[in-house]
Amino acid sequence: MTNGVNVRELILDVLLEITKNGEYSHIAIKNTLDKYQYLEKQERSFLTRVCEGTLENMILIDYVINQFSKVKVNKMKPVIRCILRSSVYELKFMDSVPVSATCNEAVKLAQKKGFHNLKGFVNGVLRNISRNLEQISMPDEEKEPEKWLSVKYSMPEWLIEKWQKQYDKTQLEEMFQAFLEKSATSIRVNTEKTTKEELRKELEAEQITVMENEEVPNALYIDGYDFLSGITAFQEGKFYVQDVSSMLVSLWAEPKEGAQVIDVCAAPGGKSIHMAELLHGTGMVEARDLTEYKVSLIEENIERCGLTNIRAKQADARVLEEDSVGKADIVIADLPCSGLGVIGKKPDIKYKMSEAKCAELAALQREILHTVQNYVKSGGVFMYSTCTINPQENEENVQWFLKEHADFELERQQQILPKKGKHDGFFLARMVRK
Repeated sequence: MTNGVNVRELILDVLLEITKNGEYSHIAIKNTLDKYQYLEKQERSFLTRVCEGTLENMILIDYVINQFSKVKVNKMKPVIRCILRSSVYELKFMDSVPVSATCNEAVKLAQKKGFHNLKGFVNGVLRNISRNLEQISMPDEEKEPEKWLSVKYSMPEWLIEKWQKQYDKTQLEEMFQAFLEKSATSIRVNTEKTTKEELRKELEAEQITVMENEEVPNALYIDGYDFLSGITAFQEGKFYVQDVSSMLVSLWAEPKEGAQVIDVCAAPGGKSIHMAELLHGTGMVEARDLTEYKVSLIEENIERCGLTNIRAKQADARVLEEDSVGKADIVIADLPCSGLGVIGKKPDIKYKMSEAKCAELAALQREILHTVQNYVKSGGVFMYSTCTINPQENEENVQWFLKEHADFELERQQQILPKKGKHDGFFLARMVRK
């Protein structure tokens, strides 16, 4: 513990913020790490791993708790539920943490949070689980294949049933495994400021592990750093954190020098900034988003990367802007989506999403596509992308769009599945106005 800060109490607060108050996991974890930047690297890593690991494996963890507790997980008080979940994660996935430490700290935390009368319950459940971890009975793989997949990989059954229509069991398991694997951070080199080789040397001088990225030029993977904002090259805008799949949007668009580009839902600005870099100081990229906060995120990243041919603007993509009609050589529409391709980075998505929400998002995407296609000039490129694996939001939306707007033709589209240690799930389509 640094300066009397109880890291397990911070973990509890983060998990409550996500599971009870509905905050997104990446935001809740980042806010806590930002607030407690003075924590030791080991403590920060422990907090991140337990929070993410508990969320990633929550269905499995609840299944285990329910085998050893008379009170079922969904009937527990939120504080007790979160204490038990994170403690079971430690017991099952963190051999380096002594069982006694996990159980004792959980009991102390329950007491500290005012549940003195439940300390015996917490202790009993955890001790029982710790003694019987190897004997936990899983659902029968033959008789209940969906339930077996659901518990093993902590994926909601509705999602398994949905994806079984497109993918076989092997593909599903590879995908679910990719979601659970901790992957290195994918970065794109800002070639306006440095070269790939120079950046590699600079990062390695800070004892950061750097790995090649075979899929995209000017991209690397990094690992073994404490926090991003502490890396000098990041502060100086020499690289941008962006998933490989997302980098393909600007590359597929093939911008020519001098191009006018509009990115309609741009925050935090990765694709817009990539596009501006590919234009080498020529043309103009207008990175738009709905709220003042999102625009401020884009502006912060533009400033850090030091680019002059890009500007941020607050705008609602659903509302037609007459001045932009027919003006853009390229329009990027990377639209709000169910996010089912980035479960590996944002594990709480799989618990928050539903079929009804997917349908709502698909309708919103159509509304935006219908509006912003007006900005594409004759012969111009229209890039549609999402970070999901859902035909309704992807291929079906493209089919709908082409039917509604016969003056566009589809040149190429691809559904990318998440790949262990490589990239997220992503969809992109390149369309051209005839």
